[in-house]
Amino acid sequence: MSTKTILLIDDEYRLREVTKMTLEMMAGWNVVTAASGREGLELARSQQPDAILLDEMMPDLDGTETLARLQADETTRSIPVLLLTAKAQTTESIALNRGARGVISKPFDPLELATTISEALGWG
Repeated sequence: MSTKTILLIDDEYRLREVTKMTLEMMAGWNVVTAASGREGLELARSQQPDAILLDEMMPDLDGTETLARLQADETTRSIPVLLLTAKAQTTESIALNRGARGVISKPFDPLELATTISEALGWG
């Protein structure tokens, strides 16, 4: 089985670093990070990751708008997106209706994150 590549789009530096380190060490995945929705869109097009973890609340281009742009672009439409949010209950149904494959609530347990992602995406 080939190594998975995850694109993490989040404006919080520490969260990006902890998540990247955890997923690389615990799951052996490659993790590419972006600090903004715009940077994430560019990386999604060029890297074609196996999945995207997308923060809902970011300045400039938020997660909802970034997700809409990912869905509208033929080159990124098929990449599964999991939304990271501190307000999961109000966001989940909206996110799923807009094409996200799931929602992960913040704060999350970094040690359980790889399992959560795998289960949400059926990577068993």
